[in-house]
Amino acid sequence: MSQPGHVLAIDQGTTSTRAMVFDASGTPVAQVNKEFAQHYPRPAWVEHEPEVIWRDTVWTCQEALREAGIDPAGVAAIGITNQRETTVIWDAETGAPIHNAIVWQDRRTSGICDRLKSEGHAGLVQERTGLVIDAYFSGSKVAWLLDHVDGARARAEAGKLRFGTIDCYLLWKLTDGAVHATDASNAARTMLFNIHSQDWDDDLLSLLNIPRSMMPAVMDNACEFGTTAPALLGGGIPVRGMAGDQQAATFGQCCFRPGMIKSTYGTGCFVLINTGDTAVTSKNQLLTTVAYRLNGAVTYAIEGSIFIAGAAVQWLRDELKLIGSAPETEDLARAADPQSRVYLVPAFTGLGAPYWDQDARGAIFGLTRGTGPAEIARATLESVSFQTRDLLEAMAADGAERPAALRVDGGMVANDWAMQFLADIIGTTVERPMITETTALGAAYLGGMQAGLYPDMEGLSGQWQVEATFRPIMAKDTREPLYAGWRDAVRRTRSAG
Repeated sequence: MSQPGHVLAIDQGTTSTRAMVFDASGTPVAQVNKEFAQHYPRPAWVEHEPEVIWRDTVWTCQEALREAGIDPAGVAAIGITNQRETTVIWDAETGAPIHNAIVWQDRRTSGICDRLKSEGHAGLVQERTGLVIDAYFSGSKVAWLLDHVDGARARAEAGKLRFGTIDCYLLWKLTDGAVHATDASNAARTMLFNIHSQDWDDDLLSLLNIPRSMMPAVMDNACEFGTTAPALLGGGIPVRGMAGDQQAATFGQCCFRPGMIKSTYGTGCFVLINTGDTAVTSKNQLLTTVAYRLNGAVTYAIEGSIFIAGAAVQWLRDELKLIGSAPETEDLARAADPQSRVYLVPAFTGLGAPYWDQDARGAIFGLTRGTGPAEIARATLESVSFQTRDLLEAMAADGAERPAALRVDGGMVANDWAMQFLADIIGTTVERPMITETTALGAAYLGGMQAGLYPDMEGLSGQWQVEATFRPIMAKDTREPLYAGWRDAVRRTRSAG
C-alpha cells in the first residue's frame, strides 16, 4: 500500500477536464487531460453535458493515479477546482440532471438581467454580492431552468431538486449523493450569496424565485468535504480542498498579501488582486469577490473578468481553420506584417469587465487586401493583452497601486511572443512561474494544507519560483497609439452591437 504522500487535483475547466497528481513537495508527477464537446443550441447559448463531465472526471482521475503509480491509499486529499458560474440542477434522489449545464459564457438570460436592472436592483446586488447584474452569473441561469424545464419549478418547491456549480455537482457524485456542498469562492459567483454575512441571501433568492432548499451548504476552501465512494477510484479518498478556478489560481500563485495580483489565461482571462480582509467596492465595473475563506476568515479580491482569451485561439483553430494547433500562433505572430494594424475584438459572448456589454459581438477592424492568417493570428493574441490592460486601468482608477509584477498562468502563457507583448502593452514586468497549471496547483495546495501534507501559506510562498520574466521594451510612443487603436475598435464594436 502507498503512503499518503500525494494530492489528486481535479481541474474541471470549460473545454477540458484535467486530473493532476502532486507529490509532497508540490511537484506534478502525473497529468491526464480530456477535451469535451461544447454545445451551441442557439446563437450565444452554450451548454455542457453534466454526465459527460462526470465520466471524464472519473476517467482522468483513474488514469492519473495509474500514471503516477499510486493507489488511493497514497493520496492524502483530493482538491477540486472548476469553471465557475456554470449551472447544473439535478434530481435530489437520482442525481440525474434535469437539463444540460448552462455554461458561464451563455447569454440566454440577458433578458432576465435587463429586467432586474430596469427594476432598480443593481445597487442591492452589488451591495450584497459584490457583482454586477449579468447573465454571466449563476442566479439567472437557475431561474431560467426552473421556468423552462417542464415541471422543474414544482419539483424545486417540493424540495426534490438540487442546484450546484460544477464543483458542487462533482462533490455530490464523488460522495454518491452524501454531500451537497460548495465553497465560499464558488458561492460568491452565483449572484445569490451575501459575501459579507457569508450566507445565501433570502432577498436575492426571492428576487429570482429560487427555493432555498435547492442551495448547497457553503464551506471553507480547505476543510473536510467528504470521502469518495470506494468503487470509483479503488478506495475512499477524502476531498479536502475546493475553489473556483480563478481563486484556485490566485492561491496557486501564492498571492497571499494585499496588492498581489495574478492573471490567468485559459478560455477567458481573469485578473485578481488581493484586497485582504476588506471587501473593496469597485466604482469602475470590476467585481468584489471572495478570494478564499480559511478557518472562517474571508480574504477578498477585486476581479476583472474577460470572457474570451484562449477561446479566441480555439476559434482560429476550430471555426476558421487558420491553424492546426494553438502553438502555431506564436510563429504566425512573429511573421505578421509589422506595418499592418488589425484589431480583433473577441466579443463572441458579449464583453465582460469593465464594459459589461451583453449585446456586443465580435468584430475585426483594419482588414486590407494584404491581411492574411498571420495578421489575424497576431490580432487574436494582442486582443488578450489589450483586454488585460483594460482591467488594470480600471483597477488603477479604483485606487489600486501599480503592481511591481503581474504573475501569469494558464495555457496561453507558454507563448513567449504573447507574454512579451503583454509586458509591453501594460508597461509592467510579467512573471511566468515554474508550474503554469496553477489552477490545479491551488486546488492541490488547499487539499494538501488541510491534510497536513503541505506547509502553511508562508511556507508555500517560499516555494513559489519564477521560470521566465518578460520586461517591457516597447517605447511609450509606440505602446499608447496601439492601445488607443484598441479602445477605438471596442467603441466601434459596441456601437455596432
